[in-house]
Amino acid sequence: MDMERLTEEPEWIFPYDYMAVGDSFFIPTLRPAQMNYAADIAAKKSRIKVKIYTCEREGHLGIRVWRTA
Repeated sequence: MDMERLTEEPEWIFPYDYMAVGDSFFIPTLRPAQMNYAADIAAKKSRIKVKIYTCEREGHLGIRVWRTA
């Protein structure tokens, strides 16, 4: 099996329009730096502020995104 295909990311839809300040979501990923960048760009397009951290949840690497404003 092709290793590049194993680490391909699906297309994500960020729920920024439905989030209140203090809400968060987790996205599992093998490429947290790239997902961090994508989440940050999407937040800027939605004109909201977020904090994004690389973390682990239930044994899965990913990012957690909090809406701060």
